[in-house]
Amino acid sequence: MTERSSEASDTNAVYVYAVCRTEGESFLRGLTGVGGDEPVRALRFGSLTAVVQSVRAADFTDEVWQERLADETELERYARAHHEVVSAVAARFPTVPLPLATLYHGEERAVLALASESARFRTAMKRIAHHAEWGVKVYAPVAGSEGSRAPEERPTAHAGRARPAPGAGLAYVERKRNQQSERERRQADSLRVADAVDTDVSRIAAASRRLRPHGSGAGGDQRVQVLNATYLVAEHRAAELDLLAADLRKRTGAEIEVSGPWVPYSFVGEV
Repeated sequence: MTERSSEASDTNAVYVYAVCRTEGESFLRGLTGVGGDEPVRALRFGSLTAVVQSVRAADFTDEVWQERLADETELERYARAHHEVVSAVAARFPTVPLPLATLYHGEERAVLALASESARFRTAMKRIAHHAEWGVKVYAPVAGSEGSRAPEERPTAHAGRARPAPGAGLAYVERKRNQQSERERRQADSLRVADAVDTDVSRIAAASRRLRPHGSGAGGDQRVQVLNATYLVAEHRAAELDLLAADLRKRTGAEIEVSGPWVPYSFVGEV
């Protein structure tokens, strides 16, 4: 839905944060958004409302935006400003958040494009009304500490040429095979726990999505993640989710992290 020009311009563009259903816009006062100079405001189209802001088109050309994507600090600033507006709206109404840097050259184009997606917006709002997004992550149990592992057998130094003990080579191969089998067993057990957690949490969720687990070492975290999932949970079942997570930790012995509630970005579909 985004329109972005490759030519810099001093004209304004319409930046769209989200779509909701509301008559007023007093709740938008005080929000600075990504533009700063112009107020965040409501733009009606049919029975729906887009939360928008006028921004300089020159700040969102392809070239400028690519530079911003390459600047982690600047990108985070824009993402936080975008999310602040979306969160303020979602705290009051069922809200469909739009992707970062969704903008149009003029209100007329914005209204036409958004109106063409009205049916999708209404379906998404109905789905997420009185629901929030929760993240659940499961980590594989940490293997035994280095001190608990059997020391590697090394040949003992003797005067003259050292000779390996009879059968030492076979014992070494067998030990390595057992270590590999143990690693595979732990991995299989962890995946079974991940599936069990996902199954149980899905029972209280209206929808769920399993995401690609983060590799070990991501962000300095050395743990091995075996489940990275997000769930759409009704507001009245939030306490039930906390109790379920505590029970799953006790039953499985797994390290389970629950985060939220979040604006349900993952469950509004492509818009």
